Amino acid sequence: MFYYIEGTVAALDKNFAAIDAGGVAFAVNTTVNTLARLRTGERARLYTYLNVGENALDLYGFYDMSEKRAFELLLGVSGVGPKAALSVLSVCTPESLALAVVTENERMLTAASGVGKRGAQRIILELRDKIAKEMPAAYSGADAAPAPVAAAGIPGKKLADITGALTVLGYAPQEITAALHGLDIESMTVEEAIKVVLKNSLK
Repeated sequence: MFYYIEGTVAALDKNFAAIDAGGVAFAVNTTVNTLARLRTGERARLYTYLNVGENALDLYGFYDMSEKRAFELLLGVSGVGPKAALSVLSVCTPESLALAVVTENERMLTAASGVGKRGAQRIILELRDKIAKEMPAAYSGADAAPAPVAAAGIPGKKLADITGALTVLGYAPQEITAALHGLDIESMTVEEAIKVVLKNSLK
């Protein structure tokens, strides 16, 4: 319903930012990462998600589209609601979330308030299923090299992790191939490579 909200940051609190847009201050629930990039009195644009509940109408906002996409991705996991999704994205960036999924790093996810071991396992399981369905060869083992970018000359495990993480974040095989073309992946960590791709795609 709403794509973004833009206005002056009227106030910042622990879990939300008040954005004055046309004389009306909207309370926008958001992550620690987004709050850290906002300054009271300055203008800001937050990409929004409207959650309509039985007794609530809550607005969520994010500094960039990659964080919003990661939020929506988490909402698609059974048992994960908006509060838990915000909590995860307050301890994980979108790229570190995707990397936690492909490397099965439960500890990173359980660092989020309200997310226990079972919740972390469910997030990993359901998002890894997304990889399996959309790109079966994306992450099939430590020595596997995903077909779409196998000719890139990048070590198989690193390429598998990058490809799997980008698949989790909604990239199609052809988009991954195009996004990695020309990048010096060998000199980057997996997370750095994912971050570069996300930054380039949002230009």
